[in-house]
Amino acid sequence: MEATTQMPADVRRKSTPRTRAADPKSHGRSRTTNGKDVLPNVDGRSIVARRFRDISFAILADQGGADCCSESKLQLIRRFAACAVIAEQMEAQLARGEPINIAEHSQLSSTLTRLAQRIGIERRAKDVTPSVEAYLRIKREAGA
Repeated sequence: MEATTQMPADVRRKSTPRTRAADPKSHGRSRTTNGKDVLPNVDGRSIVARRFRDISFAILADQGGADCCSESKLQLIRRFAACAVIAEQMEAQLARGEPINIAEHSQLSSTLTRLAQRIGIERRAKDVTPSVEAYLRIKREAGA
């Protein structure tokens, strides 16, 4: 039986009118689209799959969560995570004294830089500040 890696509830993409209009049935979409798998047909317990997931989720959190990202940005985040895992593997080889292809590593580093520029490197905090009306209501309820 294959283990699945589920996305945390706070990271899962929320249903939007655009998503519902495109395909109203969640069972008609892939497990990756529904947030059940990070990568299709991959056992999420491997070191590489876990690292891919960790990088993806960290960047997604930096961007304010999946509900704040377009599908294009989500795909760029996945590409960035894949390149980052490959770069880390190459750097581990280098640290072990094994030879690496410097041209490939340089090209990978440039790709990571371009992807990071497209995704955005600044953290975007979710706005959790209540509205003035909500704040006053909370204060009234606390005082009563």
